[in-house]
Formats: sequence, C-alpha cells, structure tokens
Amino acid sequence: MKVEGFVASLRNAETIGELFKILAEKGAPIAELDGKRFLIVVEGDFEGRKFWTEINGEKANQALGDAMLNSSSFPFKCKRPYTGGNVIFVDFGDIEVEKFLVAYRDQDYGVFYLVENGRAEEITKEEYEGLVPEMPEFRIKSMSEEEMSAMGAFFG
Repeated sequence: MKVEGFVASLRNAETIGELFKILAEKGAPIAELDGKRFLIVVEGDFEGRKFWTEINGEKANQALGDAMLNSSSFPFKCKRPYTGGNVIFVDFGDIEVEKFLVAYRDQDYGVFYLVENGRAEEITKEEYEGLVPEMPEFRIKSMSEEEMSAMGAFFG
C-alpha cells in the first residue's frame, strides 16, 4: 500500500473507534507502506474529543522526542466536521529496542499492542498497564550532529 492510500483511508472514520479499527485493518501499529515498515502514530480530535498515541505509557511525541523531526507527518480530515489530526510515520528501522508498547487512546477508550521482534499483538488495557513498568527504555535513532547542524543552518 502507498502512504497516500493509507492517509486517505483514515478519512472514512466517523468515530474514534472506527479510526482505531481502520488503523488495525491497515496493519497498525506497524504497517508496511511503499516497501518500508513504519510505526504509525496518530493524534488529533473528533469534534473536540482528543485522541493520541502512547509508547510505553508516555505520549508518543514525548517518547519519540527529536526523532519526530526525522518522521513523515500527514494531516488528515474525517467525514464529520471538526475532526481529523496527523498521522506520523516513524521508520521502523530507526527503533533501537526489540520490545515496546503502543496504545491508541482517548479519555475513555483505547486499543493496546505489545510489539516484540517486529510483530504487534493486541493486548488488553490491564495487560498494557501491567507491562508498562517492565518495558525497556524506548530508544530511537535521533539526528546526527551533522543533520542537526544542517537543520540549524536551514532554519537559521
């Protein structure tokens, strides 16, 4: 599947639950797109109701840190008014740990996964919460010094 097709499929969601279901159908949290594997991160809101992705119990933007700059991000809108967000594609090859947790959440609902050796398995909320303290630190390759210097020169 192509990245554009993946992003376009998210437009069909009419609820947060449907959005999470579409993500799962497309292979999330780990999806192969354009011949590469990606960790899929989503964030946004449905008519004012926020949703986000967690990695090892921490919001993804904090867990990923500077690596977010190395990732591709695409905005998406859904069928309902005032709904949408961003889908972020993190190159799976940049992830430096073999085992971590991913959750797609809102304040009341969530879908939880254990990712181990490149494979994702859906787990319960209770399993997720029990595993969070056992997880190794989530590490991802960040930009090299040269890349940071280039970004600094670019943004000046």
